[in-house]
Amino acid sequence: MTFENAFARQRGPIPVGTWVKLSASESVEAMAHAGFDFVVIDLEHTLLSAETAGRHISLASALGVLPLVRVADHTPSTVQRLLDGGAAGILFPHVDDAQAAREAAAATRFPPHGRRGSGGTSRAGEWGTLPRAEYLRRGNEDVLCLPQLESRAAIENVEEILAVDGVDGVFVGAADLALDMGLPGGDPEVKKLVGRVSEAARKAGKPSGVAYGSNPKGLAQAVQGGHGFVILGNDTSLLVEAASGLVGAAHEAVAS
Repeated sequence: MTFENAFARQRGPIPVGTWVKLSASESVEAMAHAGFDFVVIDLEHTLLSAETAGRHISLASALGVLPLVRVADHTPSTVQRLLDGGAAGILFPHVDDAQAAREAAAATRFPPHGRRGSGGTSRAGEWGTLPRAEYLRRGNEDVLCLPQLESRAAIENVEEILAVDGVDGVFVGAADLALDMGLPGGDPEVKKLVGRVSEAARKAGKPSGVAYGSNPKGLAQAVQGGHGFVILGNDTSLLVEAASGLVGAAHEAVAS
């Protein structure tokens, strides 16, 4: 499946998603009702378990929101479990070269295209009711493999990474990229490298994605930058920002 087909029901010019870091199912439900096109269940920077991810995946799917998962590492067994749990795609952190991209893609595909094992009695196989041929077709054609580029080396290798068969797009981890370069996040050199990824992705006919925190102008900036998807905010930060705003406004009302 092409990236565009995966997001055929998106609301805006490009798909808009958010990170999910909380274990409560209500978090996914709230993000769905808020209007996000997809959620990225974050197993890299949280203590969420695979079991919790499975519940989030099921609920997001039922609510018409594409469930992606960012894994903590590239372990094929973890990727396999999440895909059989119904994940629509995997974000692989810290992919620095084409070889790492090939390994990531192989983890998401069945032989002969990869090394994912068959588990047709899982959620992805509709608990054994889905014909085997269709289960395998979905696994090889409908699952998204999205490497994250988070170092100068990754940016230098972006064309080779995008050329890997089975890589459906890339996500730029600008915060880690800045750390790798020893620069602040908004440094012009970081922005220049992010722009290079966008240009390379357009030439390859694959989307690049970026994150803009809770900046409401992030969608427009992503579109202007030529990116194919954007991640705005996360459930924990959105909660804290709303709560802080309320407390601050309440104290200001008393003072006035």
